[in-house]
Amino acid sequence: MRFLLRVVFTAVAIWLVTLFLPGIQILPFGPAWWHVAVTTLGVALVFALVNATLGNLIRIVAFPLYILTLGIVALFVNAFLLMIVHWISQSVGFGIRVESFWLGMLAAVCIGFLTWLITIVTRPIFGKERPRER
Repeated sequence: MRFLLRVVFTAVAIWLVTLFLPGIQILPFGPAWWHVAVTTLGVALVFALVNATLGNLIRIVAFPLYILTLGIVALFVNAFLLMIVHWISQSVGFGIRVESFWLGMLAAVCIGFLTWLITIVTRPIFGKERPRER
């Protein structure tokens, strides 16, 4: 349930980023408004899966760089993961379009910030922690 909420929150953040960054676009698979919504949810799901699998592998390999740069390399890793989602979208024919790596970096920062903000705002509604078995 929490994973699905995070995907929805990320989809909202991606949609908001496409509204105010001109180089980031959602390319829906159809002309209707719900095609855009489903495509945005699909992009968020792919972004979550790429971030959970490949992102963790990159973070483990780049751990010395994280220490050396005091975490600044995380910006480049997140931008690279967003570019991977862009390349997957290009191969499928619909999804997200990112014009350049630097716009991807700015978009990744904005998506991360907006997802964090949405999570903080909705935390009282959906609960702080998941129940744990004892």
